[in-house]
Amino acid sequence: MSAETITLAKGINEGLRKAMENDPKVVVMGEDVGKLGGVFRVTDGLQKDFGEERVIDTPLAESGIVGTAIGLALRGYRPVVEIQFDGFVFPAADQIITQLSKMHLRSLGTTQVPVVIRIPCGGGIGAVEHHSESPEVYFTHTAGLRVVSCSNPGDAFTMIQQAVSSPDPVIFFEPKRRYWEKSPVDLESAASDWAPLHEARVVAPGEHVTVLAWGPSVKTCVEAASAAAEEGRSLEVIDLRSLNPLDIDTITASVNRTGRCVVVHEAPVFSGFGAELAARITERCFYRLEAPVLRVGGMSTPYPPSRLEDHYLPDLDRVLDAVDRTFGW
Repeated sequence: MSAETITLAKGINEGLRKAMENDPKVVVMGEDVGKLGGVFRVTDGLQKDFGEERVIDTPLAESGIVGTAIGLALRGYRPVVEIQFDGFVFPAADQIITQLSKMHLRSLGTTQVPVVIRIPCGGGIGAVEHHSESPEVYFTHTAGLRVVSCSNPGDAFTMIQQAVSSPDPVIFFEPKRRYWEKSPVDLESAASDWAPLHEARVVAPGEHVTVLAWGPSVKTCVEAASAAAEEGRSLEVIDLRSLNPLDIDTITASVNRTGRCVVVHEAPVFSGFGAELAARITERCFYRLEAPVLRVGGMSTPYPPSRLEDHYLPDLDRVLDAVDRTFGW
């Protein structure tokens, strides 16, 4: 069947639809996910087709939403929770970090808690603090959680289904400023043809510098690779897709070949996930590195007013500047 050109938001919607069709125990819940279809309309039409018992509009209480999802999972359901904006997840932090992540080990492996927590993440939409943040490192640091991030409609469609079918809790980050970007997706593709959920993907092959990104930063880095090519520099861009577990083998194979690495993310650089990547790469690739692993990210400040976010977020120029610096060593 020919591919259909859809947005990233539609890819998630179609993936959720498939998951709900295939398993009656899959339920979707969150603030305004039903009648409104979510603030970004990602769940549009699902309540109409599956009913109010499977697509549930909840009160504005993130801790209660996640706590309820944990209870449903313990009763055999597969809840998919939407946190309306990234900065709204913190009231649910206790439920996620203290309860959800630990139940499998706490029960000595006898209890599974297959909860998916969808979090629209990142900036670039002209919003304020609590609506434009990148909190991935809090969850990658929490053992017991799988943490993934899609960057394009195809991955949005497949990865949400894989997350729903996972026996473990999954934090599913969605780059909100990429919701409306389109690409062809085969909505009838077989699951056996999909890339594994925790496998990184080389999205732009190159020879001189490895550039690592995920979620909203992938497109920025691909654009940087195109610009660098005009100057004779070949960047290999890798979309990590999964932050925990991490496909370190794909990363190190690339860095061992290029000898240089730049990590790009929207979160502040200090103690960001890029620091973990830099440490892992240094441990594994030390004798092949031609320069230190450099990081490009947000500033060490709360997310700024919308008129300043273009200065805060990593852009093409900042990525290319880091690439230039790797050749100065």
